[in-house]
Amino acid sequence: MPAAAQVYCVGGAVRDSLLGRQSDDQDFVVVGATPEVMLAAGFRPVGKDFPVFLHPHTQAEYALARTERKSGRGYHGFTFHTTPDVTLEQDLARRDLTINAMARDVGGHIIDPFNGQADLAAKILRHVGPAFAEDPVRILRLARFAARFADFTVAAETLCLMQGMVQAGEVDHLVAERVWQELAKGLLEVKPSRMFDVLRACGALQRLLPEVDALFGVPQRAEYHPEIDTGIHTLMVLDQAARCDLPLSVRYAALCHDLGKATTPADILPRHHGHEGRSVGLCKIMSQRLRVPNECRELAVLVAREHGNVHRAAELKASTVVDLLERCDALRRPQRFQELLAACQCDFNGRLGWEARPYPQRPYLQRMLAAVQQVNAGAIAASCSSPGKIPERIRRARIAAVAAVSEDAAKQPE
Repeated sequence: MPAAAQVYCVGGAVRDSLLGRQSDDQDFVVVGATPEVMLAAGFRPVGKDFPVFLHPHTQAEYALARTERKSGRGYHGFTFHTTPDVTLEQDLARRDLTINAMARDVGGHIIDPFNGQADLAAKILRHVGPAFAEDPVRILRLARFAARFADFTVAAETLCLMQGMVQAGEVDHLVAERVWQELAKGLLEVKPSRMFDVLRACGALQRLLPEVDALFGVPQRAEYHPEIDTGIHTLMVLDQAARCDLPLSVRYAALCHDLGKATTPADILPRHHGHEGRSVGLCKIMSQRLRVPNECRELAVLVAREHGNVHRAAELKASTVVDLLERCDALRRPQRFQELLAACQCDFNGRLGWEARPYPQRPYLQRMLAAVQQVNAGAIAASCSSPGKIPERIRRARIAAVAAVSEDAAKQPE
């Protein structure tokens, strides 16, 4: 690196160090250099849009200081300018939030031209400048940061700017892959409900996830849902999954499990007969539009379809329990079945005042699955003289195993 070039640590690593948090990523900006200089120093180029290089030893990302100009719709519509005369402050000015627009030099000094430290202390998410409005992905990023920093508030002027972006149709140009990428990150944050609160407040939720937005204001029976509002319940279930540190697939299933309640006929509210089937259909539509990975989509459909049956597990006949296990493919995919049960428990506990209630259905169905797993299908097949009768004999053995365990469970003292 030539003596004229200056290197700064930027972005999340600076923010997290000021918050006393550990940061996994270290990003650097180089001021006063050219691509040729970086290559000569052994850095490896990556990316197509602007010059980013990997350090030859640490593999950390080093980007040349740059400015950008809006040249089209959506988040792809930018042209970038990188020359040795681009300053650090010009580079920081194009960043999204003030708390992400700080730098640290090699001596440890913080460069903070947009008062990010003050906003960190005040716990405010604030845009750096008007350029925020040029990139609709920043709405999703801010919402994701709200889920990470759950006690931060969005600056009023930033929320107003986001609302204007939505009204101008900017979010309509986001591609599905990028929406899912940011959504998945937000779902994995400490309080994912905050992401949806922010998206709803600026109007982006209705444009990006209309199936979820439609849940708000839909009533449920108060004796089963003291929180009443279906949208609020959905976010409570999602936060319950986060508190239990459950994987992305379960959190996405939590988001989707009651989508059908938004389409319940008005004349039967607050009851929601048949909402499971409607939830499956809407879950498939939303998942296809967002291009959700198969693992997440499949579990979400399973939870949407079966959560009512899981809640009623203790009332089911042995044959119906076996039907449930087979329909869920629990014998071949026991881990996914465990995730189904975890999601159903989050659905049960994600209700106002129900957060600590026991959910015996989960261990009950775990015992039922263990009993069915003990049935030796191979031995039954080998002892059966008529191949056509094998499936029914296996089924009868499974039902008998479930019935025996269920009977033992009924004898246990409360």
